[in-house]
Amino acid sequence: MSEPTGAARRRGPFKVGDQVQLTDPKGRHYTFTLEAGKSFHTHKGAFPHDELIGAPEGSVVRTTGNVAYLALRPLLPDYVLSMPRGAAVVYPKDAGQVLAMADIFPGARIVEAGVGSGSLSTFLLRAIGDQGMLHSYERRADFAEIAQQNVERYFGEPHPAWTLTVGDLQDHLSDTEVDRVILDMLAPWECLEAVSKALVPGGIVCCYVATTTQLARMVESIREHGTFNEPQAWETMVRNWHVEGLAVRPDHRMIGHTGFLLTARRLADGVEPPLRRRRPAKGAYGDDYTGPGSTSGSSGKDSGNSTSAG
Repeated sequence: MSEPTGAARRRGPFKVGDQVQLTDPKGRHYTFTLEAGKSFHTHKGAFPHDELIGAPEGSVVRTTGNVAYLALRPLLPDYVLSMPRGAAVVYPKDAGQVLAMADIFPGARIVEAGVGSGSLSTFLLRAIGDQGMLHSYERRADFAEIAQQNVERYFGEPHPAWTLTVGDLQDHLSDTEVDRVILDMLAPWECLEAVSKALVPGGIVCCYVATTTQLARMVESIREHGTFNEPQAWETMVRNWHVEGLAVRPDHRMIGHTGFLLTARRLADGVEPPLRRRRPAKGAYGDDYTGPGSTSGSSGKDSGNSTSAG
């Protein structure tokens, strides 16, 4: 049985074509590709690539300036932060949340809109494996080209589960029986009808948006569409800690807001969403709002699907 795509590049001695990440004494990273006969140059000296070819991962090399560098293969979070960019990348902290909260599983059939530089595509492909399906849509051909190069550089070859289409998802989506849809785009609400038709009952739509206005509009659009359950929205922040002897404290800098994530699940055909049993805060909607949770009407009571919790 052959190994999954890219697995051979993640273990064993360093080989020609492998990505190598060097770490200097100050913790700075330098990433390059091993080539026979080439040398790696830094302001602290140089060393030949041949010194690492055939060496085990975790080796230490010294430059002509006698500076030691630790050599390891870059982890996927390291790789996506150092790869060439067309658009901003999805940060590893958000990609990890997508994999977990959108319940990405081996063999899953996934549609992705908004490829950017290929960061999330690489995470998704590694999670679904060769037997899954990832169909990615990207409006800009230049972004798609950069993403394809980044993904193939990581796996060492084209991934058999990946199809990349240049164009709008709502205009070109023909996939059916899709398990998950990931939307990383400016106006994901424009794709809801196409997404709803493609998803299997119980399937998940997961959106990544940058602003609160995008988040609010997407949540309300999902509620109004009527084929999804109540959406859940959140963001994550990462704070590293400095630990040295008794000096244990949070780092002065952290990875704060990068974007909001939102998930909702596809209901069975013909099913109406369960009633939301909570009353919106007073003033949360404009005076002209008459939808679920509004207080308009002759009875003066909440109309639609919003009642007091009990």
